[in-house]
Amino acid sequence: MKGNARRVLAVAAAAVTAFSMAACGSTSGSGSGSSSSGGSASSGTANKDKPVCWYNRQPSNSSTGELDMTALNFNKDTYYVGFDANQGAELQGTMVLDYIKAHKDEIDRNGDGVIGYVLAIGDIGHNDSIARTRGVRKALGTAVEKDGAIDSAPIGTNTDGSATDVQDGEIEGLKVRELASQEMKNSAGATWDAATAGNTIGTWASSFGDQIDIVVSNNDGMGMSMFNAWSKDNKVPTFGYDANSDAVAAIAEGYGGTISQHADVQAYLTLRVLRNALDGVDIDTGIGTADDAGNVLSDDVYKYVADERSYYALNVAVTADNYQDFTDATKTYEPVSNQLDASAHPSKKVWLDIYNAADNFLSSTYQPLLQNYDDLLNLDVEYVGGDGQTESNITNRLGNPGAYDAFAINMVKTDNASSYTSILSQ
Repeated sequence: MKGNARRVLAVAAAAVTAFSMAACGSTSGSGSGSSSSGGSASSGTANKDKPVCWYNRQPSNSSTGELDMTALNFNKDTYYVGFDANQGAELQGTMVLDYIKAHKDEIDRNGDGVIGYVLAIGDIGHNDSIARTRGVRKALGTAVEKDGAIDSAPIGTNTDGSATDVQDGEIEGLKVRELASQEMKNSAGATWDAATAGNTIGTWASSFGDQIDIVVSNNDGMGMSMFNAWSKDNKVPTFGYDANSDAVAAIAEGYGGTISQHADVQAYLTLRVLRNALDGVDIDTGIGTADDAGNVLSDDVYKYVADERSYYALNVAVTADNYQDFTDATKTYEPVSNQLDASAHPSKKVWLDIYNAADNFLSSTYQPLLQNYDDLLNLDVEYVGGDGQTESNITNRLGNPGAYDAFAINMVKTDNASSYTSILSQ
């Protein structure tokens, strides 16, 4: 069933459900502190044994990037879905590098022989953000290694080139300098904050003026905020990541480019691994092997790393040369857009959260894609939007896991997988 009623998880509705189940004396499954909250919505499966898909934020140590294999192996039907962060980061860096080379005769706005760029960092503890910062610095020759890896720390300001976390690079006789970089975190603690980025570009522009030749962002949400606040009017190319529809459209107005992380493939995989586990079929069904409706992905759009129990979509650069092919970010991927037969794949109930309901990519691109695929895969998905700041804002609304057959989890912080698994293990 479509409609807003099943799109939004209301606390009151959850409370009513929990009360009703308690009144009926439900005793199935292992529960989460009481007999009314355990068991499967339709099968009696214990919550700890139900399929889990971590997505978008891979369980990992936010300081070292080491994967949390305990979370990734929570049970036999646990997987992660995301994208190849390193491949995408290299693409973004190369995209900026290629732009500089193609426009080297006019890109230096004040003619000082230095290509100055500013960098909006999303979350210093997020693997994807770290990778993108490293990818840009590596491509532009501004990277400095620390402990065997490229330093991804924000530098504050660096107009004189004295910062130790970066160095000056050189591209075809032009010096390249990271003038400034900052984690875009708001006063409430939410990272990847577009409003903060929009305010920051104003501060940077006041400080550096026409020294800024390029603006780079870890994502399009921040990138577009800076573009609309300053870059567009000053004709400074701005590069983001995610290929959100507004960013793709802005390429016609001077936005430099973005990276498609194949959100259409990611959203499909997020729900597909749950569907396969619920159906008890091989996990590759409808992914690398065609299902009974003909859905199948080719190996040039995703990869599976068995040791990490992780599916990664591959990335594509979106520039002035090809942006018209990416104008609708919410369109399902054609090779996996076939409806499953409900008699062979009966409806199942899925609890799915989005760490921050205000996140531009997740709310405007990923969730609409999920909502298109959930019908095709006969999944009744309950969508929960978090505040982007605290895990409890989300986990407090997982008080009745027994009402669901499977879970798709998008954490606020990558370290916090146990906040969810502890609930399912009760």
